[in-house]
Amino acid sequence: MIFKSEASFKWLYSQEITKVKDLARVTQASYLWNEENKFIEQLIGLRTGDSWNNDLRDTSRAASVLALTGTVFTETGRWVLEKEKNGSWNEDVYDSTYALAALADLGSFNCGGCRWLIENYGEKWEHPGTTSLIITALIKQGKTGNTNDYDEFIEEKARWIISRKEKNNSWKTPATSNLVIQSLILADHKDEVNESVEWILGQMNDNGSWGKDGGDINTTSLSLITLHEYMSSQ
Repeated sequence: MIFKSEASFKWLYSQEITKVKDLARVTQASYLWNEENKFIEQLIGLRTGDSWNNDLRDTSRAASVLALTGTVFTETGRWVLEKEKNGSWNEDVYDSTYALAALADLGSFNCGGCRWLIENYGEKWEHPGTTSLIITALIKQGKTGNTNDYDEFIEEKARWIISRKEKNNSWKTPATSNLVIQSLILADHKDEVNESVEWILGQMNDNGSWGKDGGDINTTSLSLITLHEYMSSQ
């Protein structure tokens, strides 16, 4: 696979990036590709107290990415933990997966949260994107806790996701496909995503971005992260 990232980063750097979610994604993409990363300080600068906007998902995304770059806010980990109640975060699968992934990246194992995801998995969560987030959180938590208790569940759901791949080798949208590919690489199914990565490459706009209407920050960043993780896994 041949891919040059220059046009994509040129497009990203020309955008006004103000949302924590977008800033976290761009920070991660830039770090992985060894780009000049002016976004780390900007992301840290948006922190208010121990969180970002007192928002669980924003805080989890930001904490995860900054931990990747070597900046670990242990007090933010405590803030996330304080939001847990009865094994979940707001009884919400998305809040819980992002919180668990962040805690793992901060070095904190949370068995209760992992069990909540597994025990409450059902039809309403059976979407490739949602299931991918669950897999990612469990894999990260499993590595932190040095446990293989979740391996059977992860393998079962990874196989289910693979079975939902469409004829064009995507999972409908580039954003969802990126989340799926990233989770399958983590789950040691990289050989199952070769054609899907080619599909992602084929969705790139002429200006180097991904997404509708000339590109969007989140999808472009996710695509760059996917391509880096795929190339690194080969």
